[in-house]
Amino acid sequence: MMKQWVISYLDKDGVQQRHDIDSPERPSEEVAARLLRPILFPVTDELDLNDLEGRTEEPTVKTLKDHNSVQIISITEVI
Repeated sequence: MMKQWVISYLDKDGVQQRHDIDSPERPSEEVAARLLRPILFPVTDELDLNDLEGRTEEPTVKTLKDHNSVQIISITEVI
């Protein structure tokens, strides 16, 4: 059964934002980051800039935070 989840994050300007997704289970921060990246940075998402893949845990989370100043705050179920 699909559930609705809210990904809360700080955008590049430090403003709290949210994005709603449907998923049968709570997505990890890495999955959430992979969902957010093409929405927030569509051009960057098309490029293969993730040189951390396979070298660090949660490479997309790290790339969003270090290069784009986007930080995921929480992932909560909509009730």
